[in-house]
Order: sequence, then structure tokens, then C-alpha cells
Amino acid sequence: MKPDFKPAVSPAVQIGLVGFALIAICYGFARFAFGLLLPQIDAELSLGPTVSGVISGGSFLGYCLFIIISAIATERLGPRVVATAAACVAAVGMAGIAVAPDAVWLAVAVMIAGASTGLASPPMAAAVAVAVRRDRQDMTNTVINAGTSIGVMLSWPIALMIGGQWRLVFAVFAGAAIILTIALIRTIPRGTKAAAKQAKGGMPSLKGDVARLICAAFLMGAASTAIWSFGGQLARMQLDLGESGSGALWVAIGIGGIAGAWAGAFVARFGINRVHWAFLALMATGILAAGTGTFMAVTFLGGVLFGGAYVTLTGVYLVWGVQALRDRPATGLMIGFLTIAIGQTAGAPVFGFLLDRMGPDSAVVIFACLGLLAGTMRTRKKRVAVDPEIRRATPTG
Repeated sequence: MKPDFKPAVSPAVQIGLVGFALIAICYGFARFAFGLLLPQIDAELSLGPTVSGVISGGSFLGYCLFIIISAIATERLGPRVVATAAACVAAVGMAGIAVAPDAVWLAVAVMIAGASTGLASPPMAAAVAVAVRRDRQDMTNTVINAGTSIGVMLSWPIALMIGGQWRLVFAVFAGAAIILTIALIRTIPRGTKAAAKQAKGGMPSLKGDVARLICAAFLMGAASTAIWSFGGQLARMQLDLGESGSGALWVAIGIGGIAGAWAGAFVARFGINRVHWAFLALMATGILAAGTGTFMAVTFLGGVLFGGAYVTLTGVYLVWGVQALRDRPATGLMIGFLTIAIGQTAGAPVFGFLLDRMGPDSAVVIFACLGLLAGTMRTRKKRVAVDPEIRRATPTG
């Protein structure tokens, strides 16, 4: 008779760590690091701002397509298969970026890398629900949620250690994704308790609060591409400090983003509308400071404000979506995050075009105002009680 050994590490710790790593690699490396390294990529491949914007938009487009596929696949195949697929897709996309000989190849690789972010989030939420004790699910999801900010923050030091060689940087990132695949296979559970009822009911009515949510999330997502896609390039243009300017911005965004974990508490205390407007104003301020600042301190402060505001706003749209569709909370959440990504898909090429035609200052001001415009969209209810299910969701869209 074999003795019944208990694992040394609890499921909460195991899944929290691998989930943290998956979100960090998919969001921080595969999706958002492209904006950090864009100046070096542009210098070698001679892309130009307009082409760079189109390519950056491809990353967000990949997210839009695959977050829907991921939600369906997680229910049918279980979280392990989909989470492992996310890491593999990230590895393939980043390896493709590393060897890209021209703009077309690069565009396809960036889109594949961006698809990994869409695949990553749903299976991790399902894995936590299956394997982690209910009283530890909040903590586990908090750890996983921090992955985006930490991944963004770590991308610059890694690039700095490798000497700023963007091809080698993405090759290292791809290698990390491959290693993570093994950990996911050994850690993530096969099955899922996700109910298929979320897939029932067809398309919800896109009226009232849902329509306003779509408008707000689209405008916020579009405005955010000024920094997510072009932040590194803007920092180098304004500061004339080479890689140090763009790198400091990325670290600042990561630091600020950690503060977004309190989004649910803010909404519960002050209501959706007040929090929405306040953090849109902070995001616009961050875009202006990071995009037009001529001193390192101003750029760094802008990055902190942008990172904290962006992650908080994703939490606001999460709560807003669930409030608007109480009988279909997963669908409400999906609408918000998907619309943010659609806005980013559209915003990146437009910002690139404006940057090319009007210069950085005008483009940044226009996109900061675009973010403020989202504040004209208001939900009917000023205060919501944050449901435990909302607290366990991971706002990494």
C-alpha cells in the first residue's frame, strides 16, 4: 500500500505562479514588448510610423479573434489544453518576430504573438475555479492578474541585459514561453467546471448600458495605443536618450499597473461613473506626460499614471459589463474586454498615421482627448455591490 503523500506546494501557489508567468509572457512580452522595441525594429526594417501602427494593430486584432475561441475551447477541452496552447502560440509568434526579414513577415508574427493573450486569460480563470479552494481564489487571481504589469516592467531590464538586440530579445522571450509550456502541462488541471449556460441565449441586446459600455471601452482602448504601441518611440523622440528613455517608461507602466488591483474596491466605494471618469482623466494625463514630456521624471510619472489608470479601467469595464448583463456575467465581461481590444486594433494605425503626418505632440493630444471622450458614456446605476465572482475575475484585457 502506497503512502498518501501530499504535495509540498498547494494548488493555489502552483497555479498562481504558472498563471502569473503565463500572463506575464503573453501580455508583457508577446503583446506589449513590441511597443518598447519598436524603435530598434523600425531602424532595421525601415517601417515608418504608418506601417508600424498597422503592424501594432495586428497584435490587438489577434487578441480579438482568439479570446472568443479561447472561451469556447476552455469549456469543451478544459483549461490545460488551452493554457498550453497559449504558451505555444506565444513562442511561435515571438520566434517569428525574432527572424522577421520584412514588414509582411513581422506583421504576421506580431498577430500570432498577440493571439496568445486572447488564449491565455479564460483557461486560467477556469483553472483557479477548478483546483483552488474557494477561500484562496481571490488571492490566486490577484497573483495572476499582476502578471501583465510585471511582464511589462521586466521587458526592459531583459532587453538591456541582452544589449538591446531586438531579435535576440524576442528569441529569449520565445524560449521562456517554451519552458513555461512544460510547467503548464504539469500544473494546470485537465477538466473544468465552467457551465455551458454562458454560451446559451445567443447575442445579447446591444442597447442601453451595453451600448454605452461598448462605446466607452472602444474609445479607451483606442486612446491607450498611443502608449502601448508607440510609447517607446515617443519617449526616444522627446527625450533623445536612446533606449533609456523608452525603458524607463516601460518600468513605470509596470509599477503603476500593479495599483489597478484595487479597481473593484474603488467601484464599490465610489460607483462606476465617478471611478470611470477619474481614471480616464488620469490616463489622459499619463498619455500627455509620457508622450510629450521632455524630462525623464515627467515621462516616468506619465508611465505610472497610465499604467495604474489602464489596469483600473479594465476592472471598471469588467464590473460595468457584469452589471449590464446580470443573468450572463461572463458575456458582459467578454464584451468589455473584447471591445477594448477592438479599439486598440483600430487606434494603433490611426495614431501611426497622425504621428507621421502631424508630429508627436498633436497626435498625443488628440488621443488623450479621445480617452476623455469615453467619459461621456455613463452607466445608469451609480453604485454597485461587487459580487465575489467579479472579484475573482482577472482584468487583463
